[in-house]
Amino acid sequence: MGIKGCEIQLDNPWNTYYAGQTVNGQVKITFDAPKKVRGIIIRFLGEANTEWSETRSVTNSEGKTEDETEYLKGHEEYFQIQYYLLGGKNSAEIELPAGTHTYPFTCALPPTLPSSFEGEFGHVRYTIKVTLDRPWKFDQDMKMAFTVIAPVDLNLNPRVKEPFKLDLEKTFCCFCCRSGPLQVITSVPVTGYVSGQIVPITCECDNASNVTINSVKFVLRKRVTFHTTQPRREKKESKITISELSIGPVSNGESRTFNQQLEVPPLPPTNLMNCGIIALDYDLHIECEVSGPHRNLTGNIPITLGTIPLASFKPPVPYTDVPAQVAPQQQDDPSSAPTAACSPASPPNGAGGALGWNVADSAGAQLYPNIPPPQFVETKFKAPKITGQDDSEHTKIIGDGNFAPRYPTFQFNPSAPAANF
Repeated sequence: MGIKGCEIQLDNPWNTYYAGQTVNGQVKITFDAPKKVRGIIIRFLGEANTEWSETRSVTNSEGKTEDETEYLKGHEEYFQIQYYLLGGKNSAEIELPAGTHTYPFTCALPPTLPSSFEGEFGHVRYTIKVTLDRPWKFDQDMKMAFTVIAPVDLNLNPRVKEPFKLDLEKTFCCFCCRSGPLQVITSVPVTGYVSGQIVPITCECDNASNVTINSVKFVLRKRVTFHTTQPRREKKESKITISELSIGPVSNGESRTFNQQLEVPPLPPTNLMNCGIIALDYDLHIECEVSGPHRNLTGNIPITLGTIPLASFKPPVPYTDVPAQVAPQQQDDPSSAPTAACSPASPPNGAGGALGWNVADSAGAQLYPNIPPPQFVETKFKAPKITGQDDSEHTKIIGDGNFAPRYPTFQFNPSAPAANF
């Protein structure tokens, strides 16, 4: 007998906020019998953690080689706010009757928080924990994760507005013969994108060599570098394939041009600004696989992911056999939209968090009128658990224990014509 149920309800349906916004909500606790407590505590925590182990061979004092496992960890805390919803540290015992008790709460998020991130060897995570402070008994904890987004306006980065061309060229030798060159040129119109956009890829294959191009692969990759702070600073790299496609073959003496499209799924923005122990980058990896005993041609195009799309760029029409992941949003011609920075706006109709999304200039006076508001879609990269070292084995997780952050994901008008570059 005791807690029948506990809910932590936030003021938007996605449990998603931009850094600098205010989290509002309420805790609902239902008891099936009277409960004695000293107080009810709520704690908001933003932190990053990295952890992995490495095994290496060492020689002991007897000259024998043995394996030694070292555990490496890193930690950063961005903010922690804790206060009593009921009672206090020195309060007398309070008896709560059976039934549902509701307690409102609020928390202002710092404006410099990094975006939520879940990775193989670390995470940036934001949680809310509610604790029943019980005299002479173990405390009871209820915990929930939510998403924080650090706005990244691609319009403020001149480098990502320019086209990028990757030129791979090689000449093959076979015995005494030297072939003509094999040239593979891959280009994209811009290097800055947001989740939900299409990356248009043009690949020109001019094969004057005596070998065959079996395929050319295009792989959108997430590259993560994890650092630790104890026992010493280390780093561990992780390269994860997000999506890929391939073209070909192209026979020797043949020239072909391919136009392909890769869609960007829900992903955190590049770099995880203000996080010192996890670095995040994306690239488009190109690998040209050739026949025979020859080394493949490879190269990378840097890709920057933001949360606000380029106002001057309109992706091409997606393939008709690829279903949209989110509901289409109407978009007008964005060519006249001003360059601006992102500013969390006041929420409409009393709803908060991501529902209050807006894009404003640095003075907060003008908006991007022609960029549709995003949906907030769960990423496929989930946390295996959200319990930490300071949680007891009796901590109850509210919601899905395999927490997946939600990221701004855009769906532009599929009938809009592709821009010319």
